[in-house]
Amino acid sequence: MKIPLVVQADPRLHAQVRALGGQRLVFFAGLPGTGKSLLVHQLAHLADASGRSIHLLQWDVTRPPFETSPAGRRYPPVDGVTHRVIRKAAGLWARHAIARWSERHPEPPHLLIGETPFAGSRFVELAQRLDDPIEPLLAGPSCRFVIPVPSAEVRRFLEAQRERRAADPLHPREREDAPPHVLRGLWRDLAAVARQMGIAGSDAGRVAGQESASSADGPPPFDPVAYRRVYEAVLRHRNIEIVALDTILPTGKLSVYDFAIAPADLAPSEADVEQFIREVERRYAEPAALEREIARWWDV
Repeated sequence: MKIPLVVQADPRLHAQVRALGGQRLVFFAGLPGTGKSLLVHQLAHLADASGRSIHLLQWDVTRPPFETSPAGRRYPPVDGVTHRVIRKAAGLWARHAIARWSERHPEPPHLLIGETPFAGSRFVELAQRLDDPIEPLLAGPSCRFVIPVPSAEVRRFLEAQRERRAADPLHPREREDAPPHVLRGLWRDLAAVARQMGIAGSDAGRVAGQESASSADGPPPFDPVAYRRVYEAVLRHRNIEIVALDTILPTGKLSVYDFAIAPADLAPSEADVEQFIREVERRYAEPAALEREIARWWDV
């Protein structure tokens, strides 16, 4: 299978993504519908072509083993949203898994690429500065947390593409992607977080947001500036790189779930799931304490 390198349509973006292949760990942070999965896909193929061995850490691969295990079935999704105990346990496991990966694959060719949504406390533990063996690696120069920031035009295109792929997917997993109304709801929630953090967006975004709020037509329009500033604040303890997505790339025939290579997925074992769910239960004997922490996921 030949996979098109669509980032070549934007020479600046192509060069930036290819340069990321020189790192040891690269995590793409952000909401669904901001280009994370596409950049993971493209970086994986570019880095593989340069001789790297690719490993992936993804929320949508980590979550199901936690939810379907005997321990995890005590904490089913609530209204379709992953239970807070599962989210916390998966985040604790992720730090452990990265440490174990680094020990098992110390050789330079190995590259770990991850997706870190953070919103709602999904892998937000990777942004937290903790006193554990993996902290020097996460904070070190060989690790980059990349924030893809689509322009308002590109964001509209991504939402429309979600609508099309839900009806006519190129890959079965695309049916499970968050639909456009969920994308807009997640942005609404993040815009509220920005206000709580005292983060201002662009002048155009503020004016549009005020108009939208007054008309009660739904969430405020996507504001790339406010979006970027929230994630920069969450990642203030990490080495950050911004990737501006200003070009609509030719992705009509590409699914981010089709790989011409065979990257190795980091995934929890049943023993891992049991261990980290038990750890969450031990730390948060009072469920309200975990609920308060999850509600302020950005306060790292």
